[in-house]
This record gives sequence, C-alpha cells and structure tokens, in this order.
Amino acid sequence: MRTRMPTLHCLRALPMTAALLVGLGGSASSHPHVWITVETTVLYDKGAFTGLEHKWTFDEFYTAMAIEGLDKNHDGVYSREELAELAKVNIDGLKEFGYFTYPVVDGEDVKIQDPTDYWLEHKDGVLSLHFNLPFDKPIPVKAKAFAYVVQDPTFYIAFLPAKTDPVKLGDGAPKSCKVQIGNPKHDGENDVDRLAKAFAQLASPVSTTKAVFIQCGK
Repeated sequence: MRTRMPTLHCLRALPMTAALLVGLGGSASSHPHVWITVETTVLYDKGAFTGLEHKWTFDEFYTAMAIEGLDKNHDGVYSREELAELAKVNIDGLKEFGYFTYPVVDGEDVKIQDPTDYWLEHKDGVLSLHFNLPFDKPIPVKAKAFAYVVQDPTFYIAFLPAKTDPVKLGDGAPKSCKVQIGNPKHDGENDVDRLAKAFAQLASPVSTTKAVFIQCGK
C-alpha cells in the first residue's frame, strides 16, 4: 500500500494560472481547506472494469480564487478553452499524490495510468474537474474485493460523495454488479479483512470519506 505522505504547500492564486491544485497535504490533524464533491463512473469494457471517470466539483470559495483573471474575453463565461491551462496544471500537480485515488483488488494496490480526457467546467458558480483514470490492467468482473477510495490522507481536502448517484457503473456492466458505499458488509469476512488491511495505511480512516466496494454476482 502507498505509504508516502504529501508535503503541505499553500494553495495560492498565481498569475496567469490562478490557483493550482499542487503540493497539497499536511498533517493528519489538519482540517479541510478545500471541499470537493465526487461523482464517479466505474468504466466497463469487454468483461472487465477498465478505470474510473471522475467528476470533482470544488467548493465556491476555491472556485472564486481559481478562476480569478481567467475570463480573457471578459464575457462573463469561463469556457473550456480559457480553463484549459488550469486543468493541465491541476492534473500535473495531482500526479504526485496519485490523484488521491486508491483502488485495490484482493488487498493489493491497483496501479493507475496517467489521466485522459481531462477538462474543467464552470457551471452554476463552481468549477468541476473531469478526468478519466485508466487502470494499468483491466479488473475482471469476477475479481474479489474490488474497492476504491478517493481521499486526501492528510484531510487537507475533504472529498464528499455526491448526494445523488455518487457512483455509477459504466455502460454494459452486468446487472449482477452492485455498488456499496461505506464499510463493506457481505458474506465473506475475508473480503472485508483484506479491504481493511489494504486501506489501513491511510492516515485518516476510510470511513471519513467512504470506500466504494463493487461486487458482481457469481
């Protein structure tokens, strides 16, 4: 499991690129400075789960700082093109922290590739970062104890599941596949134990942000 903890740097509004989501972290006793609402689609293709499609919506205070000076044509609209540079800097900065995404299968880390199809959207007064995180290897639907958590172990950022449909399965996923958010409870105690051990080295409890457990019927 990942054991390296991020080093804290301040979130600042920087010239030309506004606030950059880089160098986040801190001590385990930190309280959140940024709130992000998470919506995720677990991508599916040809009998396996292939990655996660994230939508992270930032709080209005972070948004206001981040977009300052980015409306280049002063039309009151922050287009995808105007936000493209900030989106790239966000993605580049998040790499150091594994995109705060911790997938596991059978108690072992699942490696992830660099994000694809990333972009920022400004809507209803808040910013949302969209990006896909492909798994290094597809995860068969029959795999045991497949779960993930989106979390800043230092709790500098609070990741919160969306109130409506926080997790969806991608098109084509078997109807027997179910999503459970929270502490997994099912027949095999060994699955629960493996998940608990896999997430044990995170600095803050998984229950703080809720693990997502995916199980497909036999």
